[in-house]
Amino acid sequence: MTGKSLNIDNIVNHWMESSDKDYQTMLNLFSSSDYNWALFLGHLVIEKLLKALYVKQYEKHAIMGHDLLRLASKMKLKLTEDQTDWLDRLTTFNINTRYDSYKQEFNKLCTKEFAEEWKLKIELLRKWLKEQL
Repeated sequence: MTGKSLNIDNIVNHWMESSDKDYQTMLNLFSSSDYNWALFLGHLVIEKLLKALYVKQYEKHAIMGHDLLRLASKMKLKLTEDQTDWLDRLTTFNINTRYDSYKQEFNKLCTKEFAEEWKLKIELLRKWLKEQL
């Protein structure tokens, strides 16, 4: 299904609302010091906004996958070098939290300071992507 057979506004709203809900969960996880899971949710927050933007731009379902930079590159976004780096790094949070072989190292990396730095980057990306929508 593409184009006129889809209700584009409903799909975009679904991705945005889901992203907002995940953002609230991310904040709750930060409050409880569950930094690795908070960053995992931060990845989903950005992924869902990118998918909303994709649907809005192309009027078809978003491509599957979790690679944020790949998804962003499919769209007409003018990313800064920092944004490009952040999207690339955020993608690793998805992998590092999901798979046991990576979890232990990622958990060591997820100090309060590291998590707060990435929380700020996620919030900046979130704000910018919402402005694009």
